[in-house]
Amino acid sequence: MRFGKIAYLNLLPFDVCIKAYPLPSYMKKCIALKKSFPSKLNQDFLFRRIDAGFISSIAGYASHYKHKVCPSGIIAKGAVWSVIVKKGSGFDYQSDTSNALSQVLGLQGEVLIGDRALRFRYNGGEFEDMGEKWWDRTKLPFVFGRLCFSSYGELLGRISKAFNKRYGTKHKKIPHYMLMAASHRSGVESWYIAEYLKHIFYAIGPKEKRGLERFYRQVRLKCIKRPHRF
Repeated sequence: MRFGKIAYLNLLPFDVCIKAYPLPSYMKKCIALKKSFPSKLNQDFLFRRIDAGFISSIAGYASHYKHKVCPSGIIAKGAVWSVIVKKGSGFDYQSDTSNALSQVLGLQGEVLIGDRALRFRYNGGEFEDMGEKWWDRTKLPFVFGRLCFSSYGELLGRISKAFNKRYGTKHKKIPHYMLMAASHRSGVESWYIAEYLKHIFYAIGPKEKRGLERFYRQVRLKCIKRPHRF
């Protein structure tokens, strides 16, 4: 299985889950091998260079309606800390969904996502939190990414179920060595990463699906371009 994984701190719990899940060692290596930022993984998924992965919601539009998705995602229920708009102009080349969300919300400024956004917040920069803005407007969660697949759906469904059971709506401790490695890699203190992860949820239920549908409807109404193969 060719799996694409977003190389951000928000999927640390998924790393912990995979380490504990009963999979052959070669498959665990495959899942950890392909790491990149969201917009790159979107293209890899659309061009079938990967079979599955956590794909930006806007790129998972077709998978959503074809039911080639698992009930796991990267979800905010209010402030998310790592998807922000700061003073400036321009979109973030790393994210298609966050760029679209800024247009849906009518926010002006430079979009910043992932570890760079978290580091900016940690260092005291001024910004608007897009997860918080969406919640204030809709009172619905926002799904930034979705576990989508073109094959291996049955296996991924089992992994998704195990992941949701452990981390979907509640937070368990990340091993200290993983937090320290993440801190060294990202330049953010380990305690701050642990606090950040309390703002991320993973299980997609009815409210999360309604939030996705609301977002997709706004994308269509505003004629926002979705990622395509051609």
